[in-house]
Amino acid sequence: MTQTSSPSPSSLQDLPTRILIVEDDPGMRTLLSRTLQSDGYRIRAVPDAKHMWDALKTDPADLIILDVMMPGMNGLDLCRTLRQGGIRGEVEDESFTHVPIIMVSARGEELDRVLGLELGADDYVAKPFGQKELLARVRAVLRRGQSALATPPAGRTRREIINFAGWSLDLRRRELTDPTGAIVDISGAEHDLLVSFLDHPQRVIGRDRLLELSRTRLGDVSDRSIDVLVSRLRRKLGTEADNLIRTVRGQGYIFTAPIERV
Repeated sequence: MTQTSSPSPSSLQDLPTRILIVEDDPGMRTLLSRTLQSDGYRIRAVPDAKHMWDALKTDPADLIILDVMMPGMNGLDLCRTLRQGGIRGEVEDESFTHVPIIMVSARGEELDRVLGLELGADDYVAKPFGQKELLARVRAVLRRGQSALATPPAGRTRREIINFAGWSLDLRRRELTDPTGAIVDISGAEHDLLVSFLDHPQRVIGRDRLLELSRTRLGDVSDRSIDVLVSRLRRKLGTEADNLIRTVRGQGYIFTAPIERV
């Protein structure tokens, strides 16, 4: 597996965030590029999957914006492939399982948003959209990725590891480890949802509150979108997940396991 070396976190602080846009429509590609460049991001924009892999071979991305409806390999297929770590013969890199992804599409139906979330996207923006909305969503997704690296306030020791039911979540590394010691890949949205549960153990949390706590934004948010995200997280947590995250009919969800912060 080929992996690209990255600068140290301290050196990255002074570099513009790298955003890769994958959009087949030239006009929309230009609009997205100009909007994001005006906010200080370093932009590369390509028309299709082949050019995306070529771009990732030369330089990784801190965020990928994928159009859903593209000829050849569409955005949903690309999202799935990235979350699986790339494609043999093109680029394979375990970091792809964690890189933030925003889906963009003129198809704004709830089913499309849910499918994008199921495949591992961190957000979904329906066309047409305002420039301020796009920038706000990009900032929110990037903020989620950076929050685990935040420096704790002076005089306060931040506890970086949360243990529960034999599992362990490393907040700094954003790594989830199962009871056997194996690392389980989770997306940014799954990580934020799990942290929300771990911050409020053994308490019923409503769907709207979970969306607010995890800062997940999927167009017109709905109960269905948070249900799908919970279902995805349960699959990652294995056979005992239904006992760890229980559904409270008509109210929301409750995380049942005791936690330990170390």
